[in-house]
Amino acid sequence: MRCDTKQSLAIEIPDSSTWSLNPSASYVYYCCNETVHGVEFNFIPDTKGVVLVSDMSSNFLSRPVDVSKFGLIFAGAQKNVGCAGVTVVIVREDLMGKAVKECPIILDYQVQAGNNSLYNTPSCFSIYIMALVLEWIKNNGGADAMERLNIQKSNIIYDIINRSNGFYSCPVEVACRSRMNLTFRIGKKEGDESLEKSFVDGASKLGMISLKGHRSVGGIRASLYNAVTVEDVKALEAYMEEFLKNHQ
Repeated sequence: MRCDTKQSLAIEIPDSSTWSLNPSASYVYYCCNETVHGVEFNFIPDTKGVVLVSDMSSNFLSRPVDVSKFGLIFAGAQKNVGCAGVTVVIVREDLMGKAVKECPIILDYQVQAGNNSLYNTPSCFSIYIMALVLEWIKNNGGADAMERLNIQKSNIIYDIINRSNGFYSCPVEVACRSRMNLTFRIGKKEGDESLEKSFVDGASKLGMISLKGHRSVGGIRASLYNAVTVEDVKALEAYMEEFLKNHQ
């Protein structure tokens, strides 16, 4: 990810043709959805045969993914498929059993796979909740349907940002704006802290919480994970419209 040093005004993912990959590397790791700035890869990087590893915690099952292109995918369940306490791991079979000597045995995927993920006592309640969420996703059309919903939801908010004549501004380049974590500033590109505080306070009174941006960047951040409904997003849209009308 690359960003302007002045208040992160231009955040983008450089074109993959400009990347320099070490062909002798054991693996290439990336996080396909960065939650702080609101940046998401809309493509799978071509690593020229080097094993690709990805943290998909914040957008797992929000869209279809070709898992055959990865050596390892891991995702904490707490964003899109359950509650905290369980991690989903999809690992290529030929990569199992290659844990370094210092790796705790419970983190050795071959040991876990050989014990049907029951080498140690698992977080039963978290797994049960994840099973219910997975069933819900399947019954509602799977990852394809989740992607359509997430495109619809994120477009609602990005559309009002784009038509606000600069009152709302997203610092992320359009091509890599996250569908999960939508970040924006209010009043001007670098943000007006007074307006942003007023926005967060007003939203809280309407039952919309945790809209304050990450402490390292400020601003506003709306997280539209799978459990957030279209109706929820339209409520935020209506509030943004009203706030724009009253403060522009």
